[in-house]
Amino acid sequence: MNFISTRDPKIDQKVSFSQAILNPSANGGGLFSPEKLPSFDDSFFDTTLSYKDLALKILNLFEIDIKQSVLKEALNLYDNFDDKNSPISVVKIKDDLFVNELYHGPTRAFKDMALQPFGYILSHLAKKIDKKFLILAATSGDTGPATLDTFANKKNIEVVCLYPDGGTSDVQRLQMTTIKAQNLKVLGVVGDFDDTQNALKALLSSRSFKDALAKKDISLSAANSVNFGRIIFQIVYHVYSYIELLKQNEIKKDEEIYIAVPSGNFGNALGAYYAKKMGLKIKKILISTNENSVLSEFINSGIYDIKNRKLIKTSSPAMDILKSSNIERVLFDKFGALRVIELFNSLEKNGFFKLNQDELKLIQKDFSATSSNDISCKSYIKKFANDGYILDPHTATCIDAYEKLAKERLKTIICSTAEWTKFAPTMLNALNEDNNSYDDLFALKEISKMYNITITPKIMDLFDKEIVQKDIIQKEMIEKEILNFCH
Repeated sequence: MNFISTRDPKIDQKVSFSQAILNPSANGGGLFSPEKLPSFDDSFFDTTLSYKDLALKILNLFEIDIKQSVLKEALNLYDNFDDKNSPISVVKIKDDLFVNELYHGPTRAFKDMALQPFGYILSHLAKKIDKKFLILAATSGDTGPATLDTFANKKNIEVVCLYPDGGTSDVQRLQMTTIKAQNLKVLGVVGDFDDTQNALKALLSSRSFKDALAKKDISLSAANSVNFGRIIFQIVYHVYSYIELLKQNEIKKDEEIYIAVPSGNFGNALGAYYAKKMGLKIKKILISTNENSVLSEFINSGIYDIKNRKLIKTSSPAMDILKSSNIERVLFDKFGALRVIELFNSLEKNGFFKLNQDELKLIQKDFSATSSNDISCKSYIKKFANDGYILDPHTATCIDAYEKLAKERLKTIICSTAEWTKFAPTMLNALNEDNNSYDDLFALKEISKMYNITITPKIMDLFDKEIVQKDIIQKEMIEKEILNFCH
C-alpha cells in the first residue's frame, strides 16, 4: 500500500510504509496518510483471535513492506505488559459503559500501545539500511516517556524529547528526567505543548536543519503521531475492544457501539475513525475535550479558531493542546488535499478556518463532541471511586461525553489513556474534595491506603532515581541544543 501527503493534490509523492515512518515529512508540509483504506471482513471479529494475531492481520491488511518475522518480534513486546495474554483490559463500570484500559505497558499510558512495536520496527529499519536516525518527540506528558523507553540504548538511533516545563505531571516529568541512556536527550522548554509541537513540525520540514544533520551523517524522523507508524497500531485496540464486548456477550455480531475518546492531538480518535471507515460498527466517535475546547467547538460549529487563544492549564494536562495534528488526516480523508491546503493556510495566516455546512455535516456524521471542566472531572473521579473504579483525570472527561452525547441505547467504550498514578495530586484533590497542594509521593501513598491499591514499582521506583536530564531551555534554543547533542 502507498502512503501520500495530505497536502499533495497532484499526488507527486507515493511512499511505502517503511519510507513513511523513517521520513515522516511529506510533500507540502503535510502528513502521510493511506492512499486508500482497506476493509474488514467477518474474520476480523473472530473472538478466538489473540490481540497479537489481530494486530498482525490488520498490519497485513495494509500490505506494509515489513517482514512477517519482524512484525511478530515487534508485537511480542506486548508480552511485557501486565497481562501476557492481552495488553489491554476492557472493564464494565455500568450496564452500558465500559473502559478500555490502554495503560498496562511500561510507562503506564496508552502511548505504549503504539510506541513499543513502532520503536522496534523503526530501530530494525535503521539497522537494516545502516543509517543513523534522530527521532524527535514533543510531549504533553505521555509520548515522551513512551518514546524514551522504546528507543533507550537502541543502535543507530538518537532521541531528543521536548516537553513543556511545568506542563506535565511530576510523575511524567520524572519518567523522562531520570532515564539514563547515552542516545537520549530530554529538553524542558519554557512554554506550552503547542510551542514544542510547532518546533518539532518546523524542524521536520527545515532544509537547513536536515542539512546540518546530514553533515553528521544523521537522518531525521519523529515519534509523535505525525508519524503514521504510530497511528496504524492505534487502529488495533479499537477493534479488539469491540471483540472483547463480543467475548463478554455484551453485544451481538454487527451491533453498533459508541467509542468515547479524551482528545488532545486527535491520534487516538483518528485510529477510531479509520477503524470505523474500515468496517468497525461504531455509531459515532464521542470526543471529549477539557477547557481547551478548540476541538469540541470545531466539531460542533465547523470553526477551528485559535486566534487570541491562550492555553489553559488543567488537571488533564495531556489534553492541554490547541493545535491538533491529526485533525488534518480526517479533513484530508473527507475533502482531499486541495481543501486541506486552503484550510491550513487560513489557520497559519489568520488563526482559524471554517468549514461550509455540507462539510460540517460530513464531520458530524462520524463525530460528536463536548467539553468537560476540572470541577466535573473531579466529581466523576470521586463518584466512580466510591463505586469501586478509579478513573484518571483524562478518562474522567469522557463521562460528560457519555452522558451528553450517547443518544441511543448502545454500549459505550471509553478509552482510558493513562493510569491514575501519573496524576496522584489531582486524584487526591478529587477524592478529598479539596484544593490542597499535595506532593506526588504523599498522594500516591494516601490513595493506595484509602482504596487498598497496589502501585506498580514502575511508578514508585521513580522517586528514588537520580535526575540526569536537567536542561530547561528557551524555545529559541531548541535547534542549537539538538545539534549540539547529535553526534
